[in-house]
Amino acid sequence: MLRVIHYTATSSGGVLPLTIKGYLKSRGYSTQNLKILKQLPDGILLNGAPAHMNARLAPGDHLTVQIKEDASSENIVPVPLPLNIVYEDEDLLVVNKPAGMPIHPSQNNHDNTLANALAYYFQQKGEPFVFRCIGRLDRDTSGLTVIAKHFVSAGILGDLVAQKAQTCCDAPCPADPWIRSRNAFTREYLAITRGPVTPASGTINAPLGRKPGSVIERCVDDENGEPAITHYRVLEQKNGYSLVSLILETGRTHQIRIHLKHLGHPLIGDYLYNPDYEVMTRQALHSHRLSFPHPMTGEFMEFIAPLPEDMQRVLS
Repeated sequence: MLRVIHYTATSSGGVLPLTIKGYLKSRGYSTQNLKILKQLPDGILLNGAPAHMNARLAPGDHLTVQIKEDASSENIVPVPLPLNIVYEDEDLLVVNKPAGMPIHPSQNNHDNTLANALAYYFQQKGEPFVFRCIGRLDRDTSGLTVIAKHFVSAGILGDLVAQKAQTCCDAPCPADPWIRSRNAFTREYLAITRGPVTPASGTINAPLGRKPGSVIERCVDDENGEPAITHYRVLEQKNGYSLVSLILETGRTHQIRIHLKHLGHPLIGDYLYNPDYEVMTRQALHSHRLSFPHPMTGEFMEFIAPLPEDMQRVLS
């Protein structure tokens, strides 16, 4: 895989003079990204010639970044599985994952995961594949997730996710989290719980940690848990159930599942935290909307995956 990116240095806004290193870091490249690029033949070109990272840019200089990857992820078997690609370009894919599909292989899931499906997809295209999922979903959670195609887009998107969580832990959360920030990575979930949720909107701020004696379950842990913040609001109440929209400020394992249970309104169908299988046989949680600035262009991107059929039936 070869991804070539062109930049033209400009002095608008007083940005220059900068070194190549400073310029690329201002565009989100990490120190690790730059270290890898330095090791690639012709990874960085200034006006068509190899250049050191400390070279200073002048207005009008042409900077070329060449991202090259030939290796593929080891131990991920290509398997022809259903794959719903919502969007694809040279830097990333957005996939609408079905419920019941794990994200990556594990001890009991060698060949039925999203990673296996993507390995087959890229094998058919004759392209190398390294699995880099940004914001992973639980096996039984459906909906949108992002796959980075190379180490630079993965680093920039990963930093966006980390920056949002760190900002919220260090400062007050936004007054209205549903206002889409053009500079942040934001995921909106839809969930179904039994009965009316009260209050109908709010913020759950409860630290999470491992449940004693379990390697899988988590629980609210006020003493030793990691900070965890979830915003929620009820969208609809029908047939004795509530459809709830949720936005996370932190991405802890099982965060929504535990926070809603802590609120007194657990997800229906959740085998770990609320095995209520009357109308759903999997946790009623769906990654409905994703928005983020494109890692390479900065363009605002937004994607929506409609509520899946099994969740629609509960409310119909």
